[in-house]
Amino acid sequence: MTWQLTIEPIGEVVEVEEGQTILDACLRAGIYIPYQCSHGLCSTCKVDVLEGEVNLGEASPFALMDFERDEGKALACCCTLESDAVIEADIEEDEDARYLPIGDYTGTVSSITDLTPDIKGIRIALEGSGLEFQAGQYIQLDIPGVEGARAFSIANPPQHNMEIELHVRLVPAGAGTTYLHERLKVGDRLTFSGPYGQFFVRKSQQKPMIFIAGGSGLSSPKSMIEDVLAEGTDQKIYLFHGVRARCDLYYEAYFRELAQQHDNFTYIPALSEMAPDDDWQGETGFIHEVAERFFGGEFKGHQAYLCGPPPMIEASIRVLMKGRLFEKDIYMEKFLTREDGQETKKSPLFKRI
Repeated sequence: MTWQLTIEPIGEVVEVEEGQTILDACLRAGIYIPYQCSHGLCSTCKVDVLEGEVNLGEASPFALMDFERDEGKALACCCTLESDAVIEADIEEDEDARYLPIGDYTGTVSSITDLTPDIKGIRIALEGSGLEFQAGQYIQLDIPGVEGARAFSIANPPQHNMEIELHVRLVPAGAGTTYLHERLKVGDRLTFSGPYGQFFVRKSQQKPMIFIAGGSGLSSPKSMIEDVLAEGTDQKIYLFHGVRARCDLYYEAYFRELAQQHDNFTYIPALSEMAPDDDWQGETGFIHEVAERFFGGEFKGHQAYLCGPPPMIEASIRVLMKGRLFEKDIYMEKFLTREDGQETKKSPLFKRI
């Protein structure tokens, strides 16, 4: 069974398969509805159902309250159709965004590298014309024997799209990452969908860029920095990468060499919990504190991109805003899982943060 979905105010009509979510149908048609968690937890993809019958799915009662359900609101990431329908959505347009349709892909694992004791670098060789994506986007990877796809950022730049690079941190008791760390082999075939997400560099702003990454959150900044450097930007670029100990730091030599090759790129790694035998003369402390010291607490006139665990992102936002950098110039990538549950709340003060 296929239903017709009309999206207002743009008047576009897309076909929605039985059981397919509104969000998935729109993204596969190249129509971008703002979204973030994709699990019905954050309310970013809230839409108004103007006509038709829908199934609200597993929307969190915190993200979609009872009175909103009564008013005909739904979360596009959970909502499926039971008839032809009309919705009204907050369709965003950004001159720097590439609205690429979602597709399904198959690739072969070409290499697996131990980047740190708990992070593996996995490369997947693709077929045909490869994957067209925007630096900063991610894929949803299907893992054999694991229910539900897992999101991983693409670590290579879009100029090299015949092979994708993923940085996979081992999550304790995580079925998906455990499989990728312990059972995946070179030569294995994997399927995934993508590209997803609206985490990308606002190149038209022509402002110096600050990237703050924690742990395996280095993947998207690596892709974005390689992309803008390949395009020959003359804007200043700063990469702050925070990890606990020296053994957790990866791609250090690569970024130090990149900094030598490009006068406008500065690389600042930092350790927050140095091991006794770490031979380290660099920055120490939490990475948001390191960035604050480096800039003397003044961030005005820059644009910032944050990628890492939620506590790091929240601490970085506070430091940036204290230094007079506000929401319009702060962008982030923060994946939410079903296990994050009902504790996930969106700030009432900001649209994106």
